Amino acid sequence: MAQNSDPTKRPKPGPWPPGQDSNDAPAMPPSSWAKRTGFRPRFSGETNASDSGQITRPPVDLEAGRVRPVPAVNGTAPPPPANAQAQVQSDKDQSVKKKREAEGGPARLPPKHGANRPPAHNAVAVETPAAPQPSQRVVRNENGENALPQTVDDEFVSRHSHMKYELRDTPGLVPIGFYGFQHYLSMLGSLVLIPLVIVPAMGGDHEDMSMVVSTVLFVSGMTTLLQANFGSRLPLIQGPSFVFLAPALAIIKSPEFLGLNGNNFKHIMKELQGAIIIASAFQAFLGYSGLMTLFLRLINPVVVSPTIAAVGLSFYSYGFPQMGACLEIGMVQILLVIMFSLYLRKVSILGHRVFLIYAVPLGLAITWAMSFLLTEAGAYKYDGCDVNIPTSNMISNHCRNHVARMKSCRADTSHALNSSPWFRFPYPLQWGTPVFNWKMAIVMCVASLITSVDSVGSYHASSLLVASRPPTPGVVSRGIGLEGVSSILAGLWGTGTGSTSLTENVHTIAVTKMGSRRAVELGACVLIVLSLVGKVGGFIASIPQVMVAGLLCIMWAMLAALGLSNLRYSEAGSSRNIIIIGLSLFFSLSIPAYFQQYALSPNSNSAVPIYFQPYTVASHGPFRSQYRGLNYVMNTVLSLHMVIAFLVAVVLDNTVPGSKQERGVYVWTEAEAARREPGVAKDYGLPFRVGKMFRWVRWVGL
Repeated sequence: MAQNSDPTKRPKPGPWPPGQDSNDAPAMPPSSWAKRTGFRPRFSGETNASDSGQITRPPVDLEAGRVRPVPAVNGTAPPPPANAQAQVQSDKDQSVKKKREAEGGPARLPPKHGANRPPAHNAVAVETPAAPQPSQRVVRNENGENALPQTVDDEFVSRHSHMKYELRDTPGLVPIGFYGFQHYLSMLGSLVLIPLVIVPAMGGDHEDMSMVVSTVLFVSGMTTLLQANFGSRLPLIQGPSFVFLAPALAIIKSPEFLGLNGNNFKHIMKELQGAIIIASAFQAFLGYSGLMTLFLRLINPVVVSPTIAAVGLSFYSYGFPQMGACLEIGMVQILLVIMFSLYLRKVSILGHRVFLIYAVPLGLAITWAMSFLLTEAGAYKYDGCDVNIPTSNMISNHCRNHVARMKSCRADTSHALNSSPWFRFPYPLQWGTPVFNWKMAIVMCVASLITSVDSVGSYHASSLLVASRPPTPGVVSRGIGLEGVSSILAGLWGTGTGSTSLTENVHTIAVTKMGSRRAVELGACVLIVLSLVGKVGGFIASIPQVMVAGLLCIMWAMLAALGLSNLRYSEAGSSRNIIIIGLSLFFSLSIPAYFQQYALSPNSNSAVPIYFQPYTVASHGPFRSQYRGLNYVMNTVLSLHMVIAFLVAVVLDNTVPGSKQERGVYVWTEAEAARREPGVAKDYGLPFRVGKMFRWVRWVGL
């Protein structure tokens, strides 16, 4: 193929990776983070998504993650492909070498494109790429190879075209209000499901449930405003994470609480508050002290994926067994959500994919209406049976056999809406003075560490969608520190769990295309106002339990899938990663099962329901020493699925050799580049001149 000798008519070199020819059809926009950053996934099949069929790729070494040398034929090496893909690696090494020589000595410019230079014999003329600009970074693996080329400018320019509103965009009040309400409505299940689970487990009634739900909404709005202004500054909603659910249930089902008389709810809530406050102080210290910067070196997608997936998979024994009490209602709800989110996901109404965005709220509303109609029609009414009478006071065996079905299926069993006041202000220490117990605090500290791992993945994924650059390690540390402060506030107000960045938020941003920080802030203000209306909390607390179980099945499945989706940043088909992920997930289910089932008779007449028995491990676990507190901590911590997944993944991933591309090491913006580029400072800089006051604290800033 002849080269054009006229330098004015020759096309300029395109961005990395090489795209289609200018004479061909318009190039498809990058469909994933891998395309935008130049990362070539050789295992997941994404590579062929935008290929035009004209590019001949050299053979790939699947284990080494790089191009194999092409063997010579008859003593003559075959010519490189037309797009010079085979010489990209050597050209980049040469350009990096020239840049280093330029930094250490007299400036040496690379050869200009189009210069009249006779090509070598039997060689194809290849344009030498220009030296990387300051905004480009070349990541090298252990062998000194450019394993993960990063062209940051091209990455974010191509990404911005996919978002309606970016991080610093401030559209009109109406669009901000609409998208903010849409954002929080799609996240409603994640915000309120945990109180709907733990309050009945603590012995609370419908009035306690309503108060806890209102408190969760208030604290979520308040902490979201803090995080958006003084933390990571990303549009991430703060709320109760499912990571806290298993440790909270383990504390609730502790042996010392089983024989309590009187109001169990307030006593257990005060114990939870004390554990959350101590664990949150540990998380705040981890972030603001700069230790999180060191901890970031151990965290990457191969660690985050199985850890978060194990959180969703660990509750399989709770969801469907609870829903089985009224199967016709629960199955309809699950099928509706599946139909909306999968089969109707591409249906747009007024330019919005309503069914995809509101799949969970729509499924809940339709199922709730169905339950109400069946209740009014008398489908769940049994002669002589009253659902409000305790089971122990029922004389008729007929009523005892149907009371569980009535409580699960009927839409009028909860009196939370009728008993809730119109105005209620959640205030700190509303349940009393917290009780501090060191063994329960240690269990919660482990949960805080796992939530920090979860937040690292959320920061990275959301920044690739909405920000000009990924945050610096200092900004990540600042966000983790503020999450610790937010959890302290959650402990003081008494939500029953800590506060963290919700993982589901990243999926909502990608679906709604709304990345504006202002929309999330306005939605947080609306959430605070709604939390003051007691009827709102009462309305949410009146959701029938079977629908709560159905929502949990959907949300936990989504959480497991979102955790595994972090593997798209690594080479998911590498045998190294497959083995690590497989071992992490299997042992995260198998080892806790050993602890939970140890010395537990399957036919024992326990007062604890079967779906709560895994959280009573502290009283019968295999770890038995002369120190009862140590036994409690070890048996409880090692029975948590997410802890085992994290330990296995972090040890294997940081000891088994692998290139940075294979491991998918998270890319963070360097502090020097952040201070040099105005866009990064505007994205992550603290407002109201607060950043200047703490400029000397380098490890929690730009």
